[in-house]
Amino acid sequence: LIVPPFLVRSMNPEAYGVWALVLQVAAYVTYLDFGIQTAVGRFVAHANERGDGGHRDAIASTSLFALVGSALVGMIALLLLAWQLPNIFRTCPSALAGDARVALILVGGSLALGLPASVCAGIFVGLLRNEVPAAIIAGGKLLGAFALIIIARYHGGLVLMAVGVGAANVLAAALMFWAYRRLASDIRLSPRLVSRTAGKELLGYCVSLTIWSLAMLLIQGLNTTIVGVVDSFGAVAYFTVALTLTNFLAGVQAAIFNALIPAAAILGARADADALGRMLVSTTRYGMLLIVAVAVPLLALANPVLTLWVGSDYARHATPMLQLLLIANIIRLSAVPYAVLLIGTGQQKLVILGPVVEGILTLLASVIGGWRWGALGVTAGMLVGGIAGVTFNFFYNMPRTTGIRFAMSTYYRDGLVRPLVCATPLLIVPVALLVHPQLAPNHRVILTAVGTAAMLSLTWFRGLAPNERARALTLARRLLPGSRPLVPPAPGAVGPAASAQALPPSGGTTTKGASA
Repeated sequence: LIVPPFLVRSMNPEAYGVWALVLQVAAYVTYLDFGIQTAVGRFVAHANERGDGGHRDAIASTSLFALVGSALVGMIALLLLAWQLPNIFRTCPSALAGDARVALILVGGSLALGLPASVCAGIFVGLLRNEVPAAIIAGGKLLGAFALIIIARYHGGLVLMAVGVGAANVLAAALMFWAYRRLASDIRLSPRLVSRTAGKELLGYCVSLTIWSLAMLLIQGLNTTIVGVVDSFGAVAYFTVALTLTNFLAGVQAAIFNALIPAAAILGARADADALGRMLVSTTRYGMLLIVAVAVPLLALANPVLTLWVGSDYARHATPMLQLLLIANIIRLSAVPYAVLLIGTGQQKLVILGPVVEGILTLLASVIGGWRWGALGVTAGMLVGGIAGVTFNFFYNMPRTTGIRFAMSTYYRDGLVRPLVCATPLLIVPVALLVHPQLAPNHRVILTAVGTAAMLSLTWFRGLAPNERARALTLARRLLPGSRPLVPPAPGAVGPAASAQALPPSGGTTTKGASA
């Protein structure tokens, strides 16, 4: 969010488009993780719950050496991609083709070197120490952002920009290993602990995650690449600006709800399907409340926000793309808690078909739309895929999910409909635009503020249950300076989001899992 305003003012749209494309193509290396980081987090939490340290260490060690191999494969693939880059993207400005190749190798290579460090991140997630990888990754991103701003300010070019980002990535990976040695070295990583049994177990768990990852590549990992093939590199720049905002929202949503994986693994180890069902309904409602509270006002104020952020030229081209992407994200992100609980309980293999169908439909719709309407058609294809994916969830995936017990009527009513009803006051802006299409920007801001205030009021009194409001007030008091510590909930507490906190403790890890 910080970097684009500097880059769009220091680079022309074609150069910014090339840089955006380099970043997306380089990021393909991260798909060679094959879901291993997620698997490590899940197996560490599961093994600690069962008191099986030997199995935990074997999984972690096998994962580390598997990702060393992935890093080597990634480097070879990057060299091939860099070699063929001008042939794949024929509209790439010839003056930038050489720099783009070097930048791709530098950025992608740094990501490949960081693949083994994702095992350490997974260990911290399994130990419910999410703040450690969060601090390291955030610090690396901020360092890379600062380097980009300085280099772009002095017109350093694509290669120097890639050096800045790559150096920050490598430093973050090194810090991840250092943090593991200081804070989690009781979990052993050693070649002697690599085992065929652990490899088979990882393979069984990660095959389905890999298919999910490939489906996500089709859904949201190829969009910028498709725009680069079917449209100009100026269009890539405008599309990237819109995508940056929606990717930020999706990233926040994923970061919040991925914290459920260890708690879901604990409940899965106890075979507590009812608690998992309650967790699904309540977290789906929280997720929907969050996404509509952010996305709907942004939908109404897309043009003014983009103008303030990246200037009027980018705003004029990117506004319709941003609005379509926001609608697609409201639909798609409603399923994030469900997907996270499947991964936490190891049930993702039951619903492989859904992500594959969504990925294929998104790719087809994006390619067809892109050839016909350019970048805007690619955006429309992503909306089509989101609708198809959620529909498939309702009618195929959820009826097959036996380890998470819930009533579909309760899921619809409390998880989806209630948050959407709370968001209805924000419709005041679209309705006003239909009546007065030339509504002044300051009037849009006023109406959006009124609608947001009404939505927050409805959310507080109707979107949250009484016990949830009480817990929110308790948390707010705790955050105030000089406040007393939180009083723990009663052992028998039942209600949305209380299921994990009501778990009886059975060791240090479980107690931390309950508080998560």
